[in-house]
Parts: sequence; structure tokens; C-alpha cells
Amino acid sequence: MALSYKARRGWALVILLIGLPVYIIAAVSLIALIDRPSVLVELLIYVGLGVVWAIPFKFIFKGIGQENPDDPAP
Repeated sequence: MALSYKARRGWALVILLIGLPVYIIAAVSLIALIDRPSVLVELLIYVGLGVVWAIPFKFIFKGIGQENPDDPAP
């Protein structure tokens, strides 16, 4: 079952306001566990984690910035 536009907007807001800060804290904690990698390795890890978080939520964020397609045309 596909989510409606309104439901996707709500979930996108929850993901950005709650899920993303939790993910950032987890990523920083993960880096802290590693014995101080070089700057390049640390940068690659952060870039990789920055891209990986969005992949599972791609279908939720797709089309959120556009007008509601469920509204009847005026």
C-alpha cells in the first residue's frame, strides 16, 4: 500500500526532526569508537554515512516539495 502525499510529508518531517539527529549522534559515536583515523578516512566515513541514511527513505522524500497531487485541479 502506497503512502498518501500527506502521510509522506508527515513521515518526512518526523525523519528529519527526530531520526536524523539520532542518526548523527550515532555516526559521531561510531567515529569516536575508532582510534582517531586520518582526516581523509574520517571524511570518507562521514560522507558515506551521510549518503547511506537517505537511501531507505528515498520513496518518502520523493516529490515532497511539489504541490499535492491528490488535490483536485482548480
